[in-house]
Amino acid sequence: MTAIRLFLITALVMTAFAANSVLNRLALADGVIGPGAFAAIRLGSGPLALCLLVLLTRRRPHWLRPGRILPVVALAAYVGGFSFAYVAMDAGLGALILFGVVQMTMFAGAFQARESIPARKWTGAVLAFAGLVWLLWPAGAGAPPLGAALLMVAAGIGWGAYSLIGRSAADPLSETAVNFALATPLGLALWLLPAGAEIVTAPGVRLAVVSGVVTSGLGYALWYSILPRLSASAAAIAQLTVPPIAMAGGVAVLAEPLTWRFALASVLVLGGVLYSSLGRAVPRRTR
Repeated sequence: MTAIRLFLITALVMTAFAANSVLNRLALADGVIGPGAFAAIRLGSGPLALCLLVLLTRRRPHWLRPGRILPVVALAAYVGGFSFAYVAMDAGLGALILFGVVQMTMFAGAFQARESIPARKWTGAVLAFAGLVWLLWPAGAGAPPLGAALLMVAAGIGWGAYSLIGRSAADPLSETAVNFALATPLGLALWLLPAGAEIVTAPGVRLAVVSGVVTSGLGYALWYSILPRLSASAAAIAQLTVPPIAMAGGVAVLAEPLTWRFALASVLVLGGVLYSSLGRAVPRRTR
């Protein structure tokens, strides 16, 4: 795969990730579906399209391979925390918290795997973390609700873990289909929660299906296909381009306000990402 193609696919995947934030927030803000129902339908609709593609390409998915439970739980934690957090959080703000935590999680994974990380990347990570701390610190109307923020932090840890696991995927399409299918019962359990089953309408179902089939299922299969070509730290840095895309979508589609606190925290987080990406790539160390 050429560098240009890798860049274009990465940009497409990041746009799909941002669209998930906008779709989820749009459904909840309009009150057309509850967060548990959205999560369950999103997880349930994804494998329908993915399994069809697997059958058409005559792949043989491995349902019970060793370690299968880890990506399934990580995916369910991400989707569940993501949906419930957006009950009380704007699309851009949620994406900023989510992918800031993803960066921290994936940097921790890179450190654990003894991936060589230059001082520049560590400095950028610290800057991004400082922006998140400032954003999350309780201070008037500009701070997100603590419960919603903690749910989004949990979602970020889940997605970071899911991305780290995906770097070793041999067949991205089959792996994504199986992970979605096995995570669906966990999504149905979320639907049964009192806070997750307020309402289900046709518009809400349509938004959840688009999120599940297009921006999640197909988007995650593409993400798994390029993860083996990215270091953990590079994958983490790439994902922090999502918040400004989601913020733009939230302002354009949902008429969400752009506060000074969020804007300045975004500068810190994205400035840290930019600073991290300026250094030359360093190959990973082996154990």
